[in-house]
Amino acid sequence: MKTILAAYSGFIKGTGSSILSALQDLPSGLWPCTSKMEKHLQVISVMQWVISFLALGAACTALLIYIFCTDCWLIAAIYIAWLIFDWNTPKQGGRRSSWVRNWTVWTYFRDYFPVRLIKTHDLLPSRNYIFGYHPHGIFCFGGFCNFGTEATGFSKKFPGIKPSLATLAGNFRFPILRDYLMSGGICPVNRNSIDYLLSQNGTGNAVIIVVGGAAESLQCTPGLNSVTLKNRKGFVRLALRKGADLVPVYSFGENDAYKQVIFDEGTVWRSLQKKLQKMLGFAPCLFFGSSWGIFSLTSTWLFGEPITVPKIEDASEEAVDLYHAMYIKSLQCLFDKYKTRFGLKESDILHIH
Repeated sequence: MKTILAAYSGFIKGTGSSILSALQDLPSGLWPCTSKMEKHLQVISVMQWVISFLALGAACTALLIYIFCTDCWLIAAIYIAWLIFDWNTPKQGGRRSSWVRNWTVWTYFRDYFPVRLIKTHDLLPSRNYIFGYHPHGIFCFGGFCNFGTEATGFSKKFPGIKPSLATLAGNFRFPILRDYLMSGGICPVNRNSIDYLLSQNGTGNAVIIVVGGAAESLQCTPGLNSVTLKNRKGFVRLALRKGADLVPVYSFGENDAYKQVIFDEGTVWRSLQKKLQKMLGFAPCLFFGSSWGIFSLTSTWLFGEPITVPKIEDASEEAVDLYHAMYIKSLQCLFDKYKTRFGLKESDILHIH
């Protein structure tokens, strides 16, 4: 009891971390089981993120409309006015928060799988970068943990580099959700936003693009090492236009978070998935996990060797093809070099579609 009172006293005085540290010092007998509690906290941290991604935007929009129809309509009106005023902020570097990126909840998120980030090469703060993120997976758990938070220590491993994970621009049209995403350094995956980060925000910026996109998520299944890349050259063209170095990033384990029902090409369900993908911007998948809802498997992210890219405003198709081929080779080498260290066989290959 004295410990709890001391923690409360510290919180009143402004030391908010006192409660967590004091509770951690309580006798172990007061807790049901430390390991079980940690596991529950890990599951909750992952599920809150999944629910936020799927429902926070729609829920906040409905709440805003509801408030507008009540006696508290002025609050909703003020927020809408602010939303209009702040509309272009996501396209202009966003509004990241070190405090949010360092929330304790993200360490539980990291430890659930767990997610690991391994540095294989240095990155110069004097350059800008485009990270190619592979594979997409279902929810991009590893990408969010590594680049949308500091749970895996990105800023300590790559000092002077500011990561910005690019995601669907439609997410930034939802109230509250847009601010939540921006606080983690997440940006819209559109030309205006990426151009700003790579040309008007100084150096040391790294934009993370999920090259395979929604189409790649439809092929996501445990044990399959497959990326959609052969005809994806827009990110290379962008790198040449901005003179940003290309860095392939591959995750061993991202595809293992869920098992997915894969529909054959030509079936009605497959056609429906593709139509919805074009309409919504993401592919609706039929998937399932463990008893917790998500498989708890290690997701290890590795960085390939940076490819130095010159600045060419109007690059020819030959130049684009050259650097695209260099990128594919670098990604392939990264996969082949580390695959046996992370549970794969020497005979396993990376399928590039």
